[in-house]
Amino acid sequence: MYVQDTIVAPATAPGPAAVAIIRLSGPAAIEILRTIWFPVGTQLKPRSVALGDVRDPETNAAIDRALAVIMPAPRSLTGEDVAELHCHGGPYLVRRVLGLALRCGARMAEPGEFSRRAFLNGRMDLTAAEAIADLVAARGESALALALSHLNGGLKLRVGALREALLAVAAHLEAEIDFADEDIALPSRAETAACIDQLRADVAALHDSFARGRLMRSGARAAIIGKPNAGKSSVLNALLGVERAIVTPIPGTTRDVIEDTIHAGPYPLVLQDTAGVRSVTDEVERIGIERTLSHAGEADLLIAVFDSSVSLEPDDLRIIELCRGRAGVALLNKSDLPAAIGIDHLRAHQLTQPVLRVSALRGEGLDRLRAEITAQIEALAGGHQGDTIAISRLRHREALARALQALDDARASIAGHMPPEIIAVDIGLASDALASISGQISTEDVLDRIFRDFCIGK
Repeated sequence: MYVQDTIVAPATAPGPAAVAIIRLSGPAAIEILRTIWFPVGTQLKPRSVALGDVRDPETNAAIDRALAVIMPAPRSLTGEDVAELHCHGGPYLVRRVLGLALRCGARMAEPGEFSRRAFLNGRMDLTAAEAIADLVAARGESALALALSHLNGGLKLRVGALREALLAVAAHLEAEIDFADEDIALPSRAETAACIDQLRADVAALHDSFARGRLMRSGARAAIIGKPNAGKSSVLNALLGVERAIVTPIPGTTRDVIEDTIHAGPYPLVLQDTAGVRSVTDEVERIGIERTLSHAGEADLLIAVFDSSVSLEPDDLRIIELCRGRAGVALLNKSDLPAAIGIDHLRAHQLTQPVLRVSALRGEGLDRLRAEITAQIEALAGGHQGDTIAISRLRHREALARALQALDDARASIAGHMPPEIIAVDIGLASDALASISGQISTEDVLDRIFRDFCIGK
């Protein structure tokens, strides 16, 4: 529930920094700022920065020298009066200034409360609010591009156009209901059906962009699998460019999954070095292998590592079986040593992934490996389709799924020669589902779920 009180929070990350921004929003925001901040020279004007001293209003003791800015409603981030202090970034100073604001009547903001107020006051829609959180969390160029596209209204406009087309269909149906006895030219049932078919295709295309959007926003996960001593940890270290995993000639050195992130083209890629797959009696290693199998099952792609200097063994065949039907790449590692197996040996056991010869020890073949991984992720994302609009949140996909179901019901009603009232109900449900994406139709529960994952100060 929206309570129109005054909130305060740091808008910058915690910890020592050159500058910390403390933001207030609400009916008393500007009054509180003027109570604890006093200009030095230039007087404070709306949307202009001025220098002054932060003082304790009870003792007049100086706390800091800071810049201040005020943004009266409604032309502000939240649509309310907003005030900011740009202080020095010491954690103690930030706590002192926050304490002054709290004593003057503000309360600490909840996570996402500034963005939530901006939405409730019509300053942004839900897709833009979610894009702010995605900008903060972006780990690569793809995530940044997707977040900026949504922040600039790309998804809102796409969904809005689909909803407008639905409303046009609904208007024709309502006219048919209200003026059934009038001689008015209205679309035929065949024309309405064709329009619904086109709308369904457009909604389905946006719904099916989820895989691409998820990879753009969150990146891909690649599990590095293989038998012990195939060189999995060496591959991880070589791709990262640092000694992240311990490498020894002792089988079973890696007992748990080690993760780190690199970039494959514009996509974040989480690499997972896993325990070697083999038959064991050691309980700790057995648990590690179980985790390997679990992570391999959940990964977007597999990097299967084979020791090319020794013949294939039963453990290698188990790795090939894990790769069946999966995206990924196979590596014939240790190419610096005399070869005992080649690509033909892997193909003979029905391994279908691209196969590369590499030497993780010497760094040979890594550029080709990076290029192949990037190509694999592009394939998972649907390739370059020339469309920057994609959905990446389950909430969006579920809403589009509801719209698809309603359109299917409307199409079935037309095929069943149902009256326009029945068809209009289904069209209305599809329209409402699309409206929920931008927040034109929302509930407190939905808003709570969206904004609770924001950081404080946003």
